[in-house]
Amino acid sequence: MAADRRLRMIIGIGTRRGITTEEVVEAVKQALEECGASLEEVTAFASAKLKENEQGLLEAGELLGIPVNFLPDEVLNSYNPPSSSQASRFGLKGVAEPAALALSEKKELICRKKVYGRVTIAIAR
Repeated sequence: MAADRRLRMIIGIGTRRGITTEEVVEAVKQALEECGASLEEVTAFASAKLKENEQGLLEAGELLGIPVNFLPDEVLNSYNPPSSSQASRFGLKGVAEPAALALSEKKELICRKKVYGRVTIAIAR
């Protein structure tokens, strides 16, 4: 019963263009391992609306059985992420951290963004 009440985690994901499914899956697994968390605790992936056609990201969500939510720019920009981001090129304050925070319950980053090759991951609850 206690496990049911536990807060679930949201993984915010930023990617480079043309990312592969394997790159996303590997980055997610690495990030979870480093945070001492498991895939079963993740309720959703979150990213920027501009990534909604990124096949590798969509396929990774499908493969892992985790829904991918694409958030509009104004939602992402309503958060002030603790880390600087290259997303400023697209008029965004960030992708991984704001996306994770936007869908989380406590609005608390448990893993600040970290870059894994061409994928950036942040985890919030």
